[in-house]
Amino acid sequence: MSVRPWRDIVRRQSRQIMVGNVPVGGDAPVTVQTMTNTATSDVKATIDQIRRCEEAGADIIRVSCPDVESTTALKQIVRAARVPIVADIHFHYKRALEAADAGAACLRINPGNIGSADRVNEVVNAARANGAAIRIGVNAGSLEKDLLEKYGEPCPEALVESALDHIKLLQDRDFHEFKVAVKASDVFLAVAAYQQLADAVDCPLHLGITEAGGFVGGTVKSAIGIGSLLWFGIGDTIRVSLSAEPEEEVRVGFEILKALGIRNRGVRVVSCPSCARQGFDVIRTVQALEERLQHIRTPLSLSVLGCVVNGPGEARETDIGLTGGGNGKHMVYLSGLTDHTVEDADMLDHIVKLVEAKAAEIEAAAEPAQAAE
Repeated sequence: MSVRPWRDIVRRQSRQIMVGNVPVGGDAPVTVQTMTNTATSDVKATIDQIRRCEEAGADIIRVSCPDVESTTALKQIVRAARVPIVADIHFHYKRALEAADAGAACLRINPGNIGSADRVNEVVNAARANGAAIRIGVNAGSLEKDLLEKYGEPCPEALVESALDHIKLLQDRDFHEFKVAVKASDVFLAVAAYQQLADAVDCPLHLGITEAGGFVGGTVKSAIGIGSLLWFGIGDTIRVSLSAEPEEEVRVGFEILKALGIRNRGVRVVSCPSCARQGFDVIRTVQALEERLQHIRTPLSLSVLGCVVNGPGEARETDIGLTGGGNGKHMVYLSGLTDHTVEDADMLDHIVKLVEAKAAEIEAAAEPAQAAE
């Protein structure tokens, strides 16, 4: 047991699969995914968007393959990408075959939508021959008619039964390199379905609240749904679905993981909502710092508080701290200790330089340990 047992998360034991060179499940880190929204046939636009998502930290990126032009472009996209590419397939089994041959690391399908047993066999054989995994994607908005008739409406039992039916199609063909999602836009429905599925299977689970909404609303719903499941120890890979640019989905995904202490990347900012006591414009300062520190990938913490009420206490728990003072002069803390003051005019540039220097220090200290492994 850790010294802070209230922070401990006991992760569900799942078997591990490979999505390209990225392990998913088992004791592998929870991965963050997103999906491009460009026309896949527009190779340049799609690769440019993939590059922005990679810079934001995406571990896996999905692209839609609705037509032969998309799967034709996929080969070039896969070669250019630095992370594994998942091909999103819905109905036409030939797109799955083409995507597997083009080098997709994973095929996102509903096996039940592919068609006859022979077609399912072809898709599974193509995935196996090309070393591609499969993601079974069950969605409350597209449940099979017989399940809707049986249950009357989308419900956890219906989503899980659909998933188990699809799993059986793959297992009957001795294919086990798959992960499963049971998504819904209703947070309660999605969470309940994932909880039931987690008890029924040992495969990795892909978490998401589908059609969650715009940036603010979708972030809140995703944080509640995905965050609750991760807190329960459920989930091996996540995708935050937002009506926003895909790189924003990646950033929100990492913030959810960072808030739970599951995975850290970049600067974790602790900041106050600001009030009349603030010694500087906290809101604008935090916005500017978050923007200017996006390039930092090394995990470290920064507290930015407007006054001395909670500032020193928060600074004791962070690598770098900034607390507002009077007359435009503010206190800077390093490793929890008061260190020096900074003037208003120099504050932003100064904090950015401190964070960059701390990141370099952490990276340098980690190099000998990595070399010894």
